[in-house]
Amino acid sequence: MALTTLNWIAPDAVQARYSTRLGGVSNPPYASLNLGDHVGDDGQSVLRNRQIVREWLPANPIWLRQVHGTRVSTPASRIEFAGAEIEADAAVSNAPNEVLAVMTADCLPVLFTTKQGNAIGVAHAGWRGLCAGVLECTIAELLKLAPEQGPEDVLVWLGPAIGPDSFEVGEDVRSAFMQAQGMEFPDTFIPIVGRPGKYWANLYLLARHRLAALGVVCIDGGVECTYRDKDRFFSYRRDGETGRFASFIWISP
Repeated sequence: MALTTLNWIAPDAVQARYSTRLGGVSNPPYASLNLGDHVGDDGQSVLRNRQIVREWLPANPIWLRQVHGTRVSTPASRIEFAGAEIEADAAVSNAPNEVLAVMTADCLPVLFTTKQGNAIGVAHAGWRGLCAGVLECTIAELLKLAPEQGPEDVLVWLGPAIGPDSFEVGEDVRSAFMQAQGMEFPDTFIPIVGRPGKYWANLYLLARHRLAALGVVCIDGGVECTYRDKDRFFSYRRDGETGRFASFIWISP
């Protein structure tokens, strides 16, 4: 099976899946279902892998050129710049069968839906984007598509990412979050014994705190570590040269 169905309480109309590294045609170090066309893999292999994934989706995904920023692709911007490459780290939609996607290999993929299932979103939340506010920007654009609903009506799923006992960072990352948030939340940065200035960073917990501050209360996922699960997931921190898997969401008509 090329795509995994989420264990997520979402409206019946909202469909969400994620790929793993299994089931494709790419050779090592991109073996085998690499969906990234920017990582050095053979272009024809990537194309074939995307065709394999497409068989499980109602339409071609909206692929983003992700740059670790906070820009959100919206229905209006996609019309305005039709045919152009989409440079963004998040996307929202309210159109049936419009498949949103983000690619990751340690960064945190985040999926969003309203409780009514009339608006959806995705975000690529590496530590830079997470710190800069990509989740906040995504929810702001999501609720513009569903103005009758608020943050308490948003459901969120946190996908596979590097886990809290594998993501080593320095004082610069911790300080960036403290400055952005005005405080440090407990257990988001755990000092590494014997390594002054080094911490284990918890992307899942950082995301949960940012979402809770917005008023989001329904948050699922956040249990799979890309770094430790070498058989199923690509991990840039673990392997350096590697592929990308993707998370997808769409509204069924």
